[in-house]
Formats: sequence, structure tokens, C-alpha cells
Amino acid sequence: MTASAATLVEVTDLVKHYSRERAWLGLGRARNAVRAVDGVSFGIPAGKTLGLVGESGSGKTTVARTLLRLTEPTSGSFRLDGTEVFGLRPTPLRTLRRRMQIVFQDPYGSLNPRMTVRQTLREPLAIHRLVPKPERDARVYALLGEVGLDRTLADQYPHELSGGQRQRVGIARALSVEPAFLVCDEPVSALDVSVQAQVLNLLADLQRTRGLTYLFIAHDLAVVKHIADDVAVMYLGRIVERAPAATVYGVPRHPYTRSLLSAVPVPDPTAAPQRIILQGDVPSPTDPPPGCPFHPRCPHPKKNDRCRTEPPALRQITPGHLAACHFAEEPMR
Repeated sequence: MTASAATLVEVTDLVKHYSRERAWLGLGRARNAVRAVDGVSFGIPAGKTLGLVGESGSGKTTVARTLLRLTEPTSGSFRLDGTEVFGLRPTPLRTLRRRMQIVFQDPYGSLNPRMTVRQTLREPLAIHRLVPKPERDARVYALLGEVGLDRTLADQYPHELSGGQRQRVGIARALSVEPAFLVCDEPVSALDVSVQAQVLNLLADLQRTRGLTYLFIAHDLAVVKHIADDVAVMYLGRIVERAPAATVYGVPRHPYTRSLLSAVPVPDPTAAPQRIILQGDVPSPTDPPPGCPFHPRCPHPKKNDRCRTEPPALRQITPGHLAACHFAEEPMR
């Protein structure tokens, strides 16, 4: 993390468990909770981007939804510019929501199909009383221009737009309330590759001009490399590695991170692929394995009984580089 920049986002020991019950002959039978997020901590300096990566089901989206209180946390702390978000009552929380917004993965499902672009962008302006009614259309046109859309699209419905245009509308809607913190939950995964690059460049430009702070969630490490200052890798509800992006991509220390990076396509037909193929399936979040949660799939040659019984702490390996592996200092051959 950048030591000189003030920390805008501080997340400490975030936990989100979902309780389950199984009905049998009309009786509720308690079952193990789903440990979707299990003690996640990180900070994001103002104006910077943290990339949160991992396989589907690792807990990335649950982190995002819990921070924004779209779902309530089980425990933990989230401070936005010093304000404890999880302890806020409804009225102050509504005021704070202006400062933290989200761009969803599905650019079609996140827009109301019965509302035009104009109505979609005017709605948050009216709810938060940010702009007088006579001036709202001018603000709508300014937002459209900022995200690279023509004002003639203001009276179009979502089904009349392309996927890239819809996602730009979603970004404009998030920007309309002047946020400081933007959660981007796989914002380009549903788009064509060429459109992905355009949207990523747009997000980078907006960060420079507005000073935005991003939590950028993705499963595509090539995408995260393009935009993130720091990267956190999640596995089974926990962060297993965290470091500046160049460090994670250059000298990954956790076997899981190495396996993810080995799957990134290399644009060189002469390069010999060195894939690390993980064996087995991701363990169930209702019954995680003892010890290191990754040990059933870990290809490290020195894996032993300690890995099976002792959970590794997320510890500093080199300055600014943390990993949760008993053998993080040793190369994996």
C-alpha cells in the first residue's frame, strides 16, 4: 500500500456467515453455517485501486455486498474515511451511501428495463436532492458525456443499448451522487474483449479526474493487472495473499496465486505453457478443511502434516507482501 496516501477504506476482520436449516417432517434441523467470508482485512488509500481476485465462490462479491450493507455482516468493522459504516442507523447510512456506490457485473440486469437512461440518471439526483429539478437534465447530459455516451441516448431504454453502453450508463448512475469509493463487481466480465478495454480505460480516466478509490473485483487476473495498484487474492472466504500488483504478478508467494497466474494466456505462440493444474474441487464453505484451507489441492512439494492441522496466518514475507502459507519463503519447483 502507498504509505503517503491517506487510507479511505479500512476493513478489519470482516465475517459473513449464512445460517442454514433443513426441514424434515416439519422440524427445523440446524446445519453448519456457510462461511462465505471468514475474517477479511484490508485497507485502500484514497485514489487507489485494490484488485480482489479469486475463483467463483471464493467470497469476493459477498465482501462487496457486505461493505455496502446490501447484506448485513456477521461481525467485523468497515470504516469509510473514519466513519464506522456497520454501526450506522438507517438515516445516517442513507446519507453516507452517496459516498460509496457499486457498478454491477450484469449491465442489463442492474438497470430498470422500464426506465429510460434519462429517468435512470435523474432518479438518484432526486432521491438525494443534489440538483434542482430544472437543472437535472443538464446534469444527465454532463454525466453521459463524462462516460463517453451521446446525449441522444438519454431517451433510450436498456434493451435498445449495447452491453458496453449499458455498463457506461451504470457507471454514470454511480457517479451521479459524487461518490468517493466505488465498488466494481466484475464490471467487464460480461463484455466483449474490445469493449472491456474501453471500459477499463474509462474507469482509469475517471479515477484520475475525480480522485476515486476502487475495490475492483474480478476473476480475470489479466484485467486486474491493467487497473489495480494492489492485489488481494481470496480463497474460500479468506485472503491468502496481498501485495502491490507488480509484486503479486512478478513473485507470487502462495501456491494458489501461482496456479491462478499460470492460467493467464500469454500472447506469444512460441512460449511453452507452464500450467499448474490443481487437483480436486474447492472445499465446501460449510465444512472447510482443518489446517490450511488450500492444503487438499496444494501442489507444493513440501506439503506436510503441519499444513493439514495448523492454519497459516496471513503474515509479512517481504515489506508490503503478505501471504498465508507455511512455505511462502521457499520456491516451488
